[in-house]
Amino acid sequence: MLPTADRPLAVLASRIRVEEKRLLEELDRRRVPYQVLDSRTLVFRLGAEAPPYSGLLVREVSYNRGLYAARLFEHSGLPVVNDADLIALCGDKLRTALVLNRAGLPIPRTMLALTPGGARTALDGFGYPSVVKPLVGSWGRLAARLTGPDAAEAVLEHRDALPDPLQRITLVQEYIDTGHRDIRVLVFGDRVLGAIYRISEGWRANTRRGARVAPCPLDDEMVELTRRAVAAVGPGALAVDLLEDTEGRYVNEINATPEFTGALAALGEGLAAAYVDHVLQRLDAA
Repeated sequence: MLPTADRPLAVLASRIRVEEKRLLEELDRRRVPYQVLDSRTLVFRLGAEAPPYSGLLVREVSYNRGLYAARLFEHSGLPVVNDADLIALCGDKLRTALVLNRAGLPIPRTMLALTPGGARTALDGFGYPSVVKPLVGSWGRLAARLTGPDAAEAVLEHRDALPDPLQRITLVQEYIDTGHRDIRVLVFGDRVLGAIYRISEGWRANTRRGARVAPCPLDDEMVELTRRAVAAVGPGALAVDLLEDTEGRYVNEINATPEFTGALAALGEGLAAAYVDHVLQRLDAA
């Protein structure tokens, strides 16, 4: 059902960044009733009446809080954008890689070791340079490029000392030499809105790390690769991150709470309108 005054759209966000400001401004422009919920103060009681909302838009910066809030709203019978299963899948880099690999999509060569020691033993055969990533994480945090055995020894020794057992599970991918840039394609439902280059001084091309953006022309191959990636994980409001080198293109990651601040300048303010279009269509269909 579409939002009404007595059943507004709930927007989950503990931080109001540029993306959330644009989305809330678009909701105001359309006179769509909404209420911002801060995940840090949100409490649910199982068995209680469903929350008085038409649905939930997840814009929570915390992966875990966003995921569990989505599950609780769905348990109450309310539609959620993006839904909990999609958030869980895209938030786990191994699960994403498994799904993309099963769908036959090109991804960087990948291996998983259940301990840092197991990874160290296998890395000589896997090859350098390579990249160690956390299973769950964003903005390139806790990712490290391994240039050889000495770097691997230092990074994996550090990972072995981390207190979280999940961080000791070691995901390794080949390093794709992209010239310090990647491609982010924004997809809302069945609409491929456009793409940007994220260009960095270092090897991690994240706008939160200072990467600059430029428009990226969409060609047929890029659109097809993006659509296949979305078909593999399921539709939603997504950012599909591609890597490109002299050998071709690879699907790197898929983000289920997409940031698009950098894309606004390159692609225009219509991004927020397209995002809201997708949310309202999902609520109406539900």
